[in-house]
Amino acid sequence: MSAEPFPRPNVESSAPLRGELTNSDLDKSFTIGGQARPVLENINLTVRPGEFVSIVGASGCGKSTLLRLIVGLDSEYGGEIRLDGERIATTSLDRGIVFQDHRLFPWMTLEQNVELALLNTDTPKARRAAIVAEHIALVGLSGFEKAYPHQLSGGMAQRAAIARALVTEPKVLLLDEPLGALDALTRVHVQNELQRMWLAQRSTMVMVTHDVEEALYLGDRVIVMSPHPGRVRRIVEVGLPHPRDRRSPLLHRLKDEILAELTGNPAGEPANLVTFPARESR
Repeated sequence: MSAEPFPRPNVESSAPLRGELTNSDLDKSFTIGGQARPVLENINLTVRPGEFVSIVGASGCGKSTLLRLIVGLDSEYGGEIRLDGERIATTSLDRGIVFQDHRLFPWMTLEQNVELALLNTDTPKARRAAIVAEHIALVGLSGFEKAYPHQLSGGMAQRAAIARALVTEPKVLLLDEPLGALDALTRVHVQNELQRMWLAQRSTMVMVTHDVEEALYLGDRVIVMSPHPGRVRRIVEVGLPHPRDRRSPLLHRLKDEILAELTGNPAGEPANLVTFPARESR
């Protein structure tokens, strides 16, 4: 099942930019077996209003933990996180989050799932239907308002989850491996859709991904993290306008550089492989 095609902008939006996110001297530890285990250490990072920032790094480097702190799901940490100058202490509609699993309620239709995010807001009930319809159109799912999650493809369900996160018009949208469970072709399609949504909304977006190519295709900057504990190892300025051409030589060069950074191999050299002795024939 796929949605009908719809117009895509080829220029960036002129909408005002919102949501400056600052992390200052950020530290986070977990207590494991009675001992404090540092997960994040000395994170100093500013995300500019309206910027799309990608975060990459090895598993266990604290990428998802950082998003949980920013969204306010965990308030026990050292240092400060501020959004437009206000310290983050708990969850807020100013910050939305999308996980790898779309987490749509199976007994609700698409439009009911999206509207759910507005129930605890001061949005007049008479306006909700129009706002929901606007955001369903934004993610390219007009015509599927009455569909249930099991009637949607994986990519469509994930776009519905993004619509639900955007419907409250957050200043910052956090994306925790949102495309990780999709097949390769669907993933490319939803990457394009996510880029289009960002250009239309211009909310600040911070995305965690293991896919370096995806990080570069979508991000204005790519934050490369080192593990144990997680630190900012390098910040890569992509420096290409949106929408982007995946065939860009710059993207391919930056991908090689980041992979070399993550694997510890010079750019252009293959990663070290574990080899096993040949099995003797009997």
